[in-house]
Amino acid sequence: MNDTRQRLLDAATRVLAEQGVENASLLEIARRADQRNRGAVHYHFGSREGLVVAVLEQYADYLAQREGEMLNAARERPDDDLASAIAAIVRPCVQLAEEGWRGACYLQVVAELVEVPLASMDPEVAAMLTKTGGEPVFALIHERMPPMSDDLRVERVSLLTLFVLRSIADRARAADRANGRPQLDTETFTGNLIAMSTAMLTAPTEV
Repeated sequence: MNDTRQRLLDAATRVLAEQGVENASLLEIARRADQRNRGAVHYHFGSREGLVVAVLEQYADYLAQREGEMLNAARERPDDDLASAIAAIVRPCVQLAEEGWRGACYLQVVAELVEVPLASMDPEVAAMLTKTGGEPVFALIHERMPPMSDDLRVERVSLLTLFVLRSIADRARAADRANGRPQLDTETFTGNLIAMSTAMLTAPTEV
């Protein structure tokens, strides 16, 4: 990959995570990539949307492959084993975050985008977000959840998605801070996150 393009991509991954996809300054991205040309982002990526697609593309295949492997394993489990389906989302994301700041920032960007309906998103961004492979896993999660209304089921899975992505990204960022709170080891953190997520989806519908 062209060195300038890679620097812009690295800068964009950080800035999109810090400032948000819609609010991120293209000038700030160019500045952090040491580019004086104000049009550097448009030259290399065509548009803001093209830049977002490029950011998502970095790990889309990685997540899709790992989620697919764990999904196959989850399907071998009993039909009421919700935790194994949730693990197919959690574990690949934890593994990505363990690779460094790029993975953590990437998950923060994805966490923001999954809140936006695909129909209202730029088609190329939506296609790349879908390529990360989560849909088949979420379909299995829906199948294995206990009986409840469709609206409540969708709400719980939406909240679960944000909880998982942001928890993993926040943990990775905290590990980089000298004064960050103590962190569980990776396997304990992962198991606890899966257990908490399972509890979220199976909690009583009335209190």
